[in-house]
Amino acid sequence: MIGINRLDIKQLRVLQLLLQERNLSKVADIMGLTQQAISEQLKKLRYCFDDEMFIRTSNGVIPTKIAENMEHRVNQILADINNLITGEQFNPAELSGTLKISSSDYALITILPMLLTQVNALAPNLKIIIRDFESDNLHQLMVTGELDLVFTFPEFIPNNYPSKRLFEDHHVCVTGKHSIYQGKKYSLVEIAQLPQIIISPSRPNLKGSHESWFAKKGVKRNVLMSLPSFSAASSIIEATNTIAFLPSRLLPDPKLVTIELEQNPPKFDVIVAWHQRSNNNPLHQWLLSLMDDIFCSAK
Repeated sequence: MIGINRLDIKQLRVLQLLLQERNLSKVADIMGLTQQAISEQLKKLRYCFDDEMFIRTSNGVIPTKIAENMEHRVNQILADINNLITGEQFNPAELSGTLKISSSDYALITILPMLLTQVNALAPNLKIIIRDFESDNLHQLMVTGELDLVFTFPEFIPNNYPSKRLFEDHHVCVTGKHSIYQGKKYSLVEIAQLPQIIISPSRPNLKGSHESWFAKKGVKRNVLMSLPSFSAASSIIEATNTIAFLPSRLLPDPKLVTIELEQNPPKFDVIVAWHQRSNNNPLHQWLLSLMDDIFCSAK
């Protein structure tokens, strides 16, 4: 049996080109070598396979039957080696497996419909699991591979995690369409005194996303209720005659009207984050390119 140590990649490349070109000088030009160097490689091939491999003619060379029968396998071996180095050609239509996403209901409304429309059309065999955002358990889920992508806000992601900014949003102060609070412009002190609902998907408490902004202004908010999601917020705001700060991308809503403020809360970034091990994953890179086209190209 021929030992693998008697054969190297360069000899396989010479063999492949000789089978294609049937001419030593052409192969030498393609590989940037002298014709003598190609002849030396051919000698090694003959020794390795114990066969003449190529017979010289007046116009070049012709392969022996043994060499001719090797062509398909040699092409496949060199293609596999090339893919090992450069990565296989990525085709989303051939994707299978499962993509695991963590998302708040905000991202479910503002990001995932557009993204998953594209993913489903281009990669119809890719399965997708979407789970609630869990800020306290996020690192463990990412490290163990239970999550591939997280759609959230920068403050919930550890600093050492790679991320991509998708877009910027801002909160709008709203109340029910029949509320007694509509139709007036409020100062920060005045708006803080009104009964408020906050949405806190990650932690069940009475602290909203702009708590620190109000505190820096020396104002304490009158928060009466905390909800775990945005899905029922408008109905509850309308029913309880309260106010709330909702992201602008969730509006307009037929049950709500906007309240004008003398000062508006700061804008916020919406990001996608992932674990470092996914940086060179072709699926991951393809998903980021989709998000670039959908959310970032118009900036």
